Amino acid sequence: MAKVRIHVTFKDGVLDPQGKTVAAALDKMGYKNVDSVRIGKYIEIETKGAGKMGEKEVDEICDKLLANPNTEKYSFTIE
Repeated sequence: MAKVRIHVTFKDGVLDPQGKTVAAALDKMGYKNVDSVRIGKYIEIETKGAGKMGEKEVDEICDKLLANPNTEKYSFTIE
């Protein structure tokens, strides 16, 4: 069994209202050293049996389902 770890975040320049809200809340809580916050997604996929996904297959999954290619970028590792 292999495990795929995927991180999806907004592309640079795309507004992140949730991140701005968290940054403002942190400032109000007294955490003055926080400059900005970006919110993303973390996804784990486990393969069946001894099978291992290839990079091409993971790319397809991310492009078609897990990330919006217009506004998000992703990175992954296969273990």
